[in-house]
Amino acid sequence: MQRYFVKQRANGNRFLIDVEDRHHIVKVMRMQLGDQIICVDQEGKQAVCVLAEITDTSVVADVVQWKETVSELPISITIASGLPKGDKLEWIIQKGTELGAHRFLPFSAARSVVKWDEKKASKKIDRWQKIAKEAAEQSHRAFLPEVLSAISFKELISMSKDYDYKLVAFEEESRNGETSVFAATLKKMNKGDSLLLVFGPEGGLTDSEVEQLRDNDFSICGLGPRILRTETAPLYTLAAISYHFELMR
Repeated sequence: MQRYFVKQRANGNRFLIDVEDRHHIVKVMRMQLGDQIICVDQEGKQAVCVLAEITDTSVVADVVQWKETVSELPISITIASGLPKGDKLEWIIQKGTELGAHRFLPFSAARSVVKWDEKKASKKIDRWQKIAKEAAEQSHRAFLPEVLSAISFKELISMSKDYDYKLVAFEEESRNGETSVFAATLKKMNKGDSLLLVFGPEGGLTDSEVEQLRDNDFSICGLGPRILRTETAPLYTLAAISYHFELMR
């Protein structure tokens, strides 16, 4: 059954679906009145709905049954990625959404080859948010992750003060055999806590950046004996977090 994130309700038991999703419902899936979909509201509440009206600009769906399924991680994860080359960030957003991330925060690191272009920012963010939306629908999420505009390293440190826990994945820690910080942090966390995970670009974070993060209450961690690519490391951590909180219960 197709799933759609809906921005507004027409009333308590009726959803109003906008133009973009109307196109997918009518033109791509070729659904008709009476067909069923799943609607997710902005509070994460999910309902099986039946298509009740189809107009030139929208679709109206009536609630048949509210669902009580839980598909979200019990902690809130933000992935902060030093701007990587090519479409690597799109990969991180798509797969990271499937694995349960709540927010994506690109930042300009000292070794980022890509330079953030404010003139093209709006289109990039729209594309990234669309990728997250499609991945969230495909993976049956109840929450639509937020993709923020790229920020500076200084702004990253400032925003980090809003998080309960903060970790930096640093390849030198892996080379030195550090294995305990990541696991120990997860053991301390409780339902509802927030975690900011920072990853460098292809060239990694500089020693200066790591020290600045350490001075601002970040814990520096390794991710095992193998050195992971910038697009692999966030997915590794999300999979490990899912295993810890969802499969080891």
